[in-house]
Amino acid sequence: MCRMSFKKETPLANAAFWAARKGNLALLQLLLNSGRVDADCRDSSGATALMVASYAGHIECVRELVLQGADINLQRESGSTALFFAAQQGHNDIVRFLFEFGASTEFTTKDGGTALIAASQYGHKRVVETLLKHGANIHDHLCDGASPLFLAAQGGYVDVIRLLLTSGAKANQPRQDGTTPLWIASQMGHSDVVRVLLLRGADRDAAQIDGTTALFKAANKGFNEVIEELLKFSPTLGILKNGSTALHAAVLGGSVRSVALLLEAGANPILKNKANELPVDLSKNEHILRLLQTKEITKRS
Repeated sequence: MCRMSFKKETPLANAAFWAARKGNLALLQLLLNSGRVDADCRDSSGATALMVASYAGHIECVRELVLQGADINLQRESGSTALFFAAQQGHNDIVRFLFEFGASTEFTTKDGGTALIAASQYGHKRVVETLLKHGANIHDHLCDGASPLFLAAQGGYVDVIRLLLTSGAKANQPRQDGTTPLWIASQMGHSDVVRVLLLRGADRDAAQIDGTTALFKAANKGFNEVIEELLKFSPTLGILKNGSTALHAAVLGGSVRSVALLLEAGANPILKNKANELPVDLSKNEHILRLLQTKEITKRS
């Protein structure tokens, strides 16, 4: 996603951009009223003073630039607009103001980013609400397929996730590599997000292209609260093409508690994969070895 650049071209443009970034309204007015600085002056990346003021959150400077004729929907080279930057930074007052003067939600960055995607990625619920009220497309996605819901799940923003789901976001919409919001939330350890997604119908067994599931990733990371949430919904324990399972992942991750949770859920304690190889030297973790041996003896008896 885009970040703001502050490269300038001329001394007067430099002063205007500085005033917009710092919120110095008096200087900005002086420069604009002089007739020697255009309201739509650009820097070397195509950014305008309006974009800079929107990014920095200076509503008075934004208002002055717009009233002086700044084009709200200009795009910098990356495709970002003033609305995008205001949404990305969570400046809801500026987002609302820009809409009053004709801001559009249709513009995208080179990687497919939109104002809604930016606001969702950074957890700005009020901005997301405002964007949706003004026609933002809930099904926007980056070029790699990542949706607003996916990015909110990655960041762990539960309130944003609830809002997006209520507004029609698809809980199982995957990225191009097969990664779903539930998968990424599990990998990041966001158990509260996992709970909400499962309650809203997320496919607990959806796998990435390599076959790994949400449970597999949580087990490998040792995110026990996530594992517990997933097991409440009775997901399959998962087997990869090489015969590895979520229990293999937990053993590799070294979490005794994760191993115990999976064994309690019925995971096979015999860990050899299709190549008849153990995933890790179990002698290095006596607690896990003892757990597995105890479970294996119990299973055979």
